[in-house]
Amino acid sequence: MAFKKYLVILKIIVLVSACNTNEKSSEIINDMSDQKIQFTDAQIDFLGITDTNHLSAASKRALKWRTDLGNEWFIQFGPLKPLKGDLAYEEGVVRRDPSAIIKENGKYYVWYTKSTGPTQGFGGDIENEKVFPWDRCDIWYATSVDGWTWKEEGMAVSRGEKGAYDDRSVFTVEIMKWEDKFYLCYQAVKSPYNVRVKNTVGLAWSDSPNGPWTKSKEPILVPADNGIWKGEKQNRFLVEKKGDFDSHKVHDPCIIPYKGKFYLYYKGEQMGEAITFGGRQIRHGVAIADKPEGPYVKSPYNPISNSGHEICVWPYAGGIASLITTDGPEKNTIQWAPDGINFEIMSVIPGVNAHAIGLNRTADNEKEPTEILRWGLTHVYNNADYQSIMRFSSERKTTHVAKGETK
Repeated sequence: MAFKKYLVILKIIVLVSACNTNEKSSEIINDMSDQKIQFTDAQIDFLGITDTNHLSAASKRALKWRTDLGNEWFIQFGPLKPLKGDLAYEEGVVRRDPSAIIKENGKYYVWYTKSTGPTQGFGGDIENEKVFPWDRCDIWYATSVDGWTWKEEGMAVSRGEKGAYDDRSVFTVEIMKWEDKFYLCYQAVKSPYNVRVKNTVGLAWSDSPNGPWTKSKEPILVPADNGIWKGEKQNRFLVEKKGDFDSHKVHDPCIIPYKGKFYLYYKGEQMGEAITFGGRQIRHGVAIADKPEGPYVKSPYNPISNSGHEICVWPYAGGIASLITTDGPEKNTIQWAPDGINFEIMSVIPGVNAHAIGLNRTADNEKEPTEILRWGLTHVYNNADYQSIMRFSSERKTTHVAKGETK
């Protein structure tokens, strides 16, 4: 009898809870429908909204979009094209992650990651084998007169001596010229290269694009040190505390001279990296210094993106523009920040087939927002072991015309 009485009481509690839940949901819906949204007749006409008294959530979002942006930021990438000369695909060789392109002595210069041999992964002898294509790499460079046919000039920056912070691999390089001096920033890994390794960012400088290069004795950027691994097993998803967005790795560095300082943009990977509704949980950050060599101090506003993969940034109109690709809910967007930190979406573009982009820094990037993306370098996976550098191109997209239709 007591048990039956308990069931009756339990049913009443469930019904009351359900009613309360429904009431709360109704309140939320009403709040959404009563939300005040200002709009003009021109916006309604442009968006084709049927009835302003019955706005869907999608229509409300659309009414908040900036329709005054036009299509200056909207582009479409063309098919990738192979390079000629020494940067053409070569079996047995990895050439990837091209830097930006600069022009000196009447020639284009590019730096890139280079290694040889296949990749074994983490299942074997990580002390002696190669776990990633970018493992056991050095930084090389090449020159070209026309941007198509390239001559490999040799090694620029090599791995460090045993025990150094960069003794395992140096890769994913970016170039900056400042006051007749040249700076290469890049990723570095110290042995052993296991799945929990915390890579860093190194720097080298020279008075000539042909070197010789002097390397920093210590990293100029390191991951945050506030995450906690769970257990001793080599599993990068087991954590007790995830830490900052860059608690595991700092990747893809790029230094931009900006407003009298030097902004080091980078990709952060978090310990215990999650898969969210936007894919991999990858975000960007920035560290700022008074001089190219540092010290670099991470911005308190980090992370400065909620999406993205490789860093692709350029100055424009007093601010910094950024191409966001591959990962996160805002992938395949071009964004712009008037202060280099607070980025807003300027365009959502079709899928980007160019990754690890090497921008053409000789372009007039103030001509229009995406002028610097008209052509440059990227890389492709020719197979699971080897990659080669390719040339990308893009164009502004302003109209959609059917076959045979007059523009």
